[in-house]
Amino acid sequence: MADGISSFWGPVTSTKECCEQNYVYSSYVAEFYNTVSNIPCILLALIGLINALRQRFEKRFSVLHISNMVLAMGSMLYHATLQRVQQQSDETPMVWEILLYMYILYSPDWHYRSTMPTFLFLYGAIFAIGHSYFNFGVGFKIHYVALCLLCIPRTYKYYIYTADASAKRLAKLYVATLVLGSVCGLCDRFFCKQISSWPINPQGHALWHVFMGFNSYYANTFLMFCRAQQLNWSPKVVYFMGILPYVKIEKPKVQ
Repeated sequence: MADGISSFWGPVTSTKECCEQNYVYSSYVAEFYNTVSNIPCILLALIGLINALRQRFEKRFSVLHISNMVLAMGSMLYHATLQRVQQQSDETPMVWEILLYMYILYSPDWHYRSTMPTFLFLYGAIFAIGHSYFNFGVGFKIHYVALCLLCIPRTYKYYIYTADASAKRLAKLYVATLVLGSVCGLCDRFFCKQISSWPINPQGHALWHVFMGFNSYYANTFLMFCRAQQLNWSPKVVYFMGILPYVKIEKPKVQ
């Protein structure tokens, strides 16, 4: 804790902390950089949500963008307080979000339309209750990585069956931001002692948040393109102000 600043939230009760000094700028915000670094994720998800609503994509994509915002807000709450209860608001939405990704990836080829969302909903609810009582710790991380790995085969299938170069670039940007974000996060986690002796802390976990905000946006945009292709909506990747990619569609006119 920084000298001369008391904590509004009381002692730290979360099971993990990042390599950032607590309460440096305010007694209300424990980890300042790890808190504000979630803002890009919220803004990008909001842009994606507006695009999905404006072009009337399937509701699943609106829910996906909203889930990104909920996760970022939960992360802000956790890093601002470093309380165990708020830690749940960061970790539980991570699982809910990956379950939603699984639904979007696998549901187009699922023959029993109601079984998958029902199962995933019950799975997410049971996990939330269990995690709130038992705080799975390392088990949570193993569980989350396992869910992520289940998404890889279908994501790769979408990539190899997509001929559009701009869409493939979205997938490559997704992988690049994932790698860069992971490197920053892991360095912050395992080399904190060395980093703390540097004149300037690069705030690896905060960089992880920023990279993962873009990572989620690229993933969502790529999936929106692939789904629009499946529905014959003539998708194409265009760029807002020549920088930020998004999917533009042209639905067939109803005769």
